[in-house]
Amino acid sequence: MFIDEARIRVKAGDGGNGCMAFRREKFVPRGGPSGGDGGHGGDVVMESSERHNTLVHYRFNPEHKADRGRHGEGSNCTGSDGEDIVLKVPVGTSLFDEETGELVHDFQRPDERFVIARGGRGGRGNQHFATSTHQAPREHELGRPGEEKRYRLELKLLADVGLVGYPNVGKSTLISRLSAAKPKIADYPFTTLEPNLGVVSIGEAPHEESYVVADIPGLIEGAHLGAGLGVQFLRHIERTRLLAHLVDVSDSSGRPDPVEDFKVILGELKSFGHGLDEKPMIVVASKADVANPDKLKKLQAMAKRKKLGFYAISAVTGLGVDALKYAIGDRVRELREMELAAS
Repeated sequence: MFIDEARIRVKAGDGGNGCMAFRREKFVPRGGPSGGDGGHGGDVVMESSERHNTLVHYRFNPEHKADRGRHGEGSNCTGSDGEDIVLKVPVGTSLFDEETGELVHDFQRPDERFVIARGGRGGRGNQHFATSTHQAPREHELGRPGEEKRYRLELKLLADVGLVGYPNVGKSTLISRLSAAKPKIADYPFTTLEPNLGVVSIGEAPHEESYVVADIPGLIEGAHLGAGLGVQFLRHIERTRLLAHLVDVSDSSGRPDPVEDFKVILGELKSFGHGLDEKPMIVVASKADVANPDKLKKLQAMAKRKKLGFYAISAVTGLGVDALKYAIGDRVRELREMELAAS
């Protein structure tokens, strides 16, 4: 089950109470105060992990609590600290404060750690309150409560390339040809109900390169208003470097104008926002083995006017797939180099 959003409540451990005690031993008159401090409460820590790829374990287990610190004891013994708990999330998870909506942290690399709730400080024992004029203090402090917070987790897949387009244009078939991914493929719309990731390798060792492709469930006109599956999965291509826009140029779609198809999907990307319509894009004419020549020419002319890369492929027969794979790899390499130069 692919879950890309969850809400959790976390509670850090409370600090232990300071102890009030006096040293009472044989041959030690007026031993004085000997109350130890309370231990600190455990923190709640969140850590990004490459072993996790979904938030499903938080959807059904939303509450997490760290251990409290032990109370102080006599003979100046400090209570033990509470143990931290570590919550693992997939790389690409964004952490939002549930009340304010503020972005608290964005986990973009593996093994990032971030304290999301701090444990309470332990209280001081009565040994700390002794003075030259107040030699038998009975004051001691209670432990401080640990932080309690509510968060919203949002997973955005980390991919180099995002495949977008109408339902049933061949996105799942293409990703299955480019990579080892095995998405569900069928001849009806909305076969893909959740994003799929595939790793594509190009070149030969030791100069082999790779990039990650994300297959997003199909969009239709009005998706930003909730039509079809809506735009709930478009967040997964916010981080991509390149969009590959697949357009069906066969007559099987029942839609007469491929250019209009392109404009509709581009409009949905623009309505979603986050700069998706401004990302680098290539146009892929799919089902070229059964293409309508007029549709193919019309789409190619539009791509030329907009100065977009154009590739005609058939994911079923393999026509043009290798050329597309290497062209995407070259474009991704350029964009990576541009990012490095800018930073």
